[in-house]
Amino acid sequence: MTLKDVQARWAGHSPQVQDVKRAYAVLAPLVEGPEGLSLLFEVRADTLSHQPGEVCFPGGRVEAGETPQDCALRETWEELAIPPAEVEIIAPLDLVVQQGKFIMHPFLGVVSQGGMAAMCPSPAEVKRTFLVPLDWLRDNPPQVYSYELKPQVGEDFPYDRIGFPQGYRWRSGEVSVPVYPWPEGTIWGLTGRIVRHLIEEMT
Repeated sequence: MTLKDVQARWAGHSPQVQDVKRAYAVLAPLVEGPEGLSLLFEVRADTLSHQPGEVCFPGGRVEAGETPQDCALRETWEELAIPPAEVEIIAPLDLVVQQGKFIMHPFLGVVSQGGMAAMCPSPAEVKRTFLVPLDWLRDNPPQVYSYELKPQVGEDFPYDRIGFPQGYRWRSGEVSVPVYPWPEGTIWGLTGRIVRHLIEEMT
């Protein structure tokens, strides 16, 4: 391998998160109404094989050749029939990296009244939708739970070879799980993390 080989490989490289194999994108849809600004949530259809009945934002896996923003708008169209032209993207929110080796790209956007009028949830993917006022989310911080991530190292790990025959003090971790007990559907998990971060950044 020559220097030219290395230079050619890394020319114009855009840094990514190491070991991430999949990328997803969601839209955090804002809606203006009598109660001010609200976030629009979905309840996933009970017939889905993955996370049925959970509360989420519209979104899904980023496909080859599309940007995360395009993915968020496409999935919103496929799940709720809200046309991309009726969504104004305000900003990309901070990325979420999950220990399951995927990265989430959330986008904050405003859905027009025309978009809400056109909304028709796909029964194959969406059981129902509901709105939660931003003011309520601000005034009612989530209940936060946590669980520990503990290293599970196999007995065949070569401690002698790395210079630690007595074993190694591996670092553990902790994941916080925010839970918003909204009457129409509990907002928690990854969606709860996006909501909590959004509200914290705005207050």
